[in-house]
Amino acid sequence: MYGYLCPADHAFGMTDVTFRDRERIARTPAHGVALDCLAAGIEAALPENVVADAVSVAGGTLRVAGVDGTIGEYDLDAYETVRLVGAGKAAEGTAAALADRLGDRLDGGVVIADEPGESEEERPFDVLPGDHPLPTERGVEHARRIVDVAAAAGPDDLVLAVVTGGASALLAAPAAPIGVDDLRELTDALLACGASIDEINAVRKHCSAVKGGQLARIAAPATVVTLAVSDVVGDDPAVIGSGPTVPDTSTYDDALATLERYGIDAPATVRDRLRAGADGERPETPAAGDPAFDGTRTFVVGNARTALDAAATAAADRGYDAVVLADDVVGEARDAGREHAALAEACVVDGRPVAPPAVLLTGGETTVTLTGGTDGDPIETGSGGPNAEFVASAGIELEREGVVVASVDTDGIDGASDAAGGIVDAATLSTPAARDALSRHDVAPLLAEADALLRTGPTGTNVNDLRAVVVTRRE
Repeated sequence: MYGYLCPADHAFGMTDVTFRDRERIARTPAHGVALDCLAAGIEAALPENVVADAVSVAGGTLRVAGVDGTIGEYDLDAYETVRLVGAGKAAEGTAAALADRLGDRLDGGVVIADEPGESEEERPFDVLPGDHPLPTERGVEHARRIVDVAAAAGPDDLVLAVVTGGASALLAAPAAPIGVDDLRELTDALLACGASIDEINAVRKHCSAVKGGQLARIAAPATVVTLAVSDVVGDDPAVIGSGPTVPDTSTYDDALATLERYGIDAPATVRDRLRAGADGERPETPAAGDPAFDGTRTFVVGNARTALDAAATAAADRGYDAVVLADDVVGEARDAGREHAALAEACVVDGRPVAPPAVLLTGGETTVTLTGGTDGDPIETGSGGPNAEFVASAGIELEREGVVVASVDTDGIDGASDAAGGIVDAATLSTPAARDALSRHDVAPLLAEADALLRTGPTGTNVNDLRAVVVTRRE
């Protein structure tokens, strides 16, 4: 979605999301506005707020509303049991909020999270730890608990499935004859090979007992209602968490082609399974029209727009015109940083796409490609993920006072770092030092030294990156 103005149609007050050392980091009013916008966006995407907007129970009827306007209503009295399954970084919070809505109508379930929190209240479902990004024995054991819940569902039961970012790794149930060590080796190779998410998922789905619609097949003929919090550009339910409850369009042949294309030397058990499937000796993952989906429906209840709209409202509440330029920014982080700095320049000089004071907002998911070394050898890298590299790159280009660029990963973890992202203006970084740090992929220490590294800790949600460019005046 491109270039729409957001009016101040509702206000977000103080949020529960805080940036450590905010007083020192917010050195100008523009810095404070940027931080307020980012915090409001993350806050809106927190599971309790997403569920509050999307789910209600009244008169025995469960009502679920997707961000695209789709609505589903379910008579809870028509089901013998209502059980909950789920996985992902936001699954625990989403499941807890859903359980609060359902009350005693929920008959239990299992949810897998990467860092289960400690709840003071007893919950009507189990929260089990998984591992991200590589599978482990305990994660596989816990994924089988979810399979058991789905398999026990009958035609008169309702299964509520919570699928959020991170579920692809956390819901690890390797299909025979693949073992967890082989799945771990395969996953590591897939994440490092440079394949697209669709290519990676084609392999994942065909090496799994649950991904690619297979969890829906296990639960059939029960009614399955999926609540998804999207961490993927485009919000395709088949991509979110590798689509355990939705139709799959990929095939065994696609999976084999990915291994061949990227020269992945997969374990023998993986190749044996994929070849057997391609030869018709194993059933394909269920596609659209499969009876497994007769009683299923999926609702995306939170996404990048959830955060962007809230950030825009926060900006408007502070007297700025807010423009959401895009919710699907991808590509190299440093390239995106330069482009956002150019957008700020256009806003200052020409009043495009809106005259200052203004906040330009984008979402999406940029990446960092490790470059350097000799003869293609891997390089030793430092710390700092895509959001840190984004702001460092933007900071090099900024020349005018009154412009602030900030970017965070909404899950609070930027790449493999312990930070969420960063914030810069024209005076934050030395250009030579920033260029050197970018060349070594080691920008986090530079930002930290400049009091420009943003830390929130894990937020409990994930709707990809959120960026705010604050422009205070026009020349």
